[in-house]
Amino acid sequence: MQTATPFHGERTLTDLDHVRLTKLQGRQSLPALDELLDLTDVVSPREVAADVVTMRSKLVIADARSGQHQTITLCYPADADAATGQVSVLSPVGLALIGTRVGATARWRTPGGEEGAAQVLDILYQPEASGDYTA
Repeated sequence: MQTATPFHGERTLTDLDHVRLTKLQGRQSLPALDELLDLTDVVSPREVAADVVTMRSKLVIADARSGQHQTITLCYPADADAATGQVSVLSPVGLALIGTRVGATARWRTPGGEEGAAQVLDILYQPEASGDYTA
């Protein structure tokens, strides 16, 4: 039995990310994206905390099972490239990470049914924290 993922108060999107993800939502029907857009807290890019994963954030995660660290960048589907660590926001991993904070553990299920989890250890780059409010 799969339980609903709580988002309100735990996940934050900038209003710009929310608008762009809503546009992507029209191209694909993803229940997890629908839930994310409906239930997350939305703030202006200038108000988002520096420890929140936003679009184009470069972050370090640790696999919950192996403890292995990986550096990834959250991107839009057209820019996804696993070989360079560019993870699509519409992938199970991307949807689990967007809007989380440093220290949070993101959990997802792959299309094949395998469960995954990773803790956000650090954000190396967040556009908003660097003064880029339109990326």
